[in-house]
Amino acid sequence: MINSKALRDRQYIRDNSKKGRVVFIGAGPGDPELVTRKGYRIIKEADVIIYAGSLVNPEVLAEHKRDAEIFNSAHMNLEEMVEVMEKATQQGLLVARVHTGDPSIYGALAEQIQALRNRNILYEIVPGVSSLFAAAAAVEAELTRPEVSQTVIITRPAGRTPKPERESIKYLAQHQATMCIFLGVNMIENVVLELKEHYPEDTPVAVVKRASWPDQEVLRGTLKDITAKVEAAGIKKTALILVGEALSDDPVVPSKLYQAGFSHEYRDQ
Repeated sequence: MINSKALRDRQYIRDNSKKGRVVFIGAGPGDPELVTRKGYRIIKEADVIIYAGSLVNPEVLAEHKRDAEIFNSAHMNLEEMVEVMEKATQQGLLVARVHTGDPSIYGALAEQIQALRNRNILYEIVPGVSSLFAAAAAVEAELTRPEVSQTVIITRPAGRTPKPERESIKYLAQHQATMCIFLGVNMIENVVLELKEHYPEDTPVAVVKRASWPDQEVLRGTLKDITAKVEAAGIKKTALILVGEALSDDPVVPSKLYQAGFSHEYRDQ
C-alpha cells in the first residue's frame, strides 16, 4: 500500500533541497557542553549565524565555519534580522539563529517564525536546555517533589513588557506551586512582596545567577531574607528566582514509581 504521507514528504524534500533555511537553536544556559548534538552540528555547518550576543556564551560558536558570516542580534531589530535571513536563504544558505537556553521561553521566537512564514522561508527549531533546568541542577532540586508540588509555574514580573493582570505574580502565587521567575531579580523587592501575599514567609527561595557558567552564583534563603541577600550580593540581572517548598531540606516522600509494592506495566508487585 502506498503511503501518501511518505510520498508528500519525499516531494517536499525534493522541492526544497536547494533552498536555504533557518534553524533556530537553543544554545543552552551557558556551558557549551549543554548544547545538543544537533544544535552543535548546525552551528558548525551554518553559512550565516545570528546569535544573541548579550546572553549566548561565545564558546558555543567556537567551531563555526571559517567563512561564516556572524551577526550579533543584540545590535539588530526584527526587520534587520529577517532581512539577513531572507537574503541568505534566497542564496540557498544555511542560517543558524542561536538563542540562549531554549528559544520557546522568552526568546521572541513567535514573531520571527511569523515573519519567516510571511516570506515563505523554510525554518526548523532545535530545542535547548533552559536556564530553568540549569538553575534547578545548581540547587540540586527536584522541582516536582511528590506530595509537595507537582506543578511548575514559569513566569516573569511585568516590566517594560506588560503582561495580563490574571498572570500577575500575586495571582499565580495562590497555587503555592514551584515557581520559576525569569527577568525579575532587578525588582526582587516587589517580586517578594507579591509572593508573600500567598506563600508563607519561610518559603524557601533560591536565586541562581548565570546558571552553568564558570562564575555561577547561588543564593539560598526564604521570602523573609532573600531580598537583603540579593541586594548585598549586587545581583541585578542574568539570574533566575526559584520559589517553593520543593526547594526545602525536609525529608523527601518517596515517589510511587520506585516503591517495591507499587506495580506497573514494567514491574509486577
